[in-house]
Amino acid sequence: MQIILYSSLLILGMIVSQAVDLSNIHLPLSTLTMICLAYIMIEVGLEFSIDKKKIKSYGTDYLVAATAAAFPWIFCALYFIGIFHTHWKEALLIARFAAPTSAGVLFAMLAAAGLGTTWLFRKAQVLAIFDDLDTVLLMIPLQILFTGMKTELIYVIILIVFLLAGAYFWLHRLKWPVHHGWLMVYGILVTLFCEMLEHSANVHLEVLLPSFALGCLLYNSHNLSEEKNSFESKMVFFDRAVKGFFMLLVGCSLPKISLGEMSISMAVFHVLMITVLANLGKCFPALCYRKEASLRQRIALSIAMFPRGEVGAGVLLLAINYGLGGIATTLACLSLALNLLLTGVFIGIVLWLIGHDKKIKGKF
Repeated sequence: MQIILYSSLLILGMIVSQAVDLSNIHLPLSTLTMICLAYIMIEVGLEFSIDKKKIKSYGTDYLVAATAAAFPWIFCALYFIGIFHTHWKEALLIARFAAPTSAGVLFAMLAAAGLGTTWLFRKAQVLAIFDDLDTVLLMIPLQILFTGMKTELIYVIILIVFLLAGAYFWLHRLKWPVHHGWLMVYGILVTLFCEMLEHSANVHLEVLLPSFALGCLLYNSHNLSEEKNSFESKMVFFDRAVKGFFMLLVGCSLPKISLGEMSISMAVFHVLMITVLANLGKCFPALCYRKEASLRQRIALSIAMFPRGEVGAGVLLLAINYGLGGIATTLACLSLALNLLLTGVFIGIVLWLIGHDKKIKGKF
């Protein structure tokens, strides 16, 4: 039921983005989206754990995530260059929308499907975070291609290193309150910090990494008292409402679509081709983890990485801000929209592949 609700809210937001001019409220809309995303990523960081004795295994996860992000990016860039003769620099930036899995959408959907304690969820959690991290890091040289080397980009690199180091060395040591209400407060503060950083120092840092790093710092005891459990149960509606509102806002963030002189049928063909190429590149994890999971589980993991969302949309918005319009950008937006539209379908296929039912115990 939650998957249907979240998918419906995504579709509603996409319809609103095309039917209504939201440019006048772009700033508050963007801020609300980032606050909800920060809330979700803090929650993700709160549940994130690593075995520091097996740190080398996470190097493998990063390589898998980076490769799964590189293939869609390369495939789509080559398509734009070969079919639309887009300049290679523009193609590399526009095609980057296909690289990042939507961590917020993915985690909300998988949790709604009852997969929160499964191997698939834990592995998707690690891969999606590394996936987004890889995109954030690679956006720096892409921005340098368009704007040249700036001091602000060096500051971003320093901040990223600081956040990652803090999350690793002080994992779950900060004993602050972790009720859902407090997580929202932290999400608001992280969003305000990122906006202040951009306006005061002209340093653009997405809320994804700071929010996740804060969640990693927060202490999360799994031996909760009955009183806290009772309180948390009353906050379930709040948690689902925030994630549902986030889905709606992601849909509303989609840019206006214009096909120009291209026919609808040809546009549909290109959108399908771009979407297939992007998702084909995301299937790389199916070739990995052979000792950890069955082929069906690995295919399910790959399909779980299909959804796009806030980070991909952010890449396209950045491309538009650089003046990269044209049919390639429009088709990339439509492909992003199609992936958003199919999010519920992807999760449904994942459930079918792993044989999910109401009695799932979180183990395969």
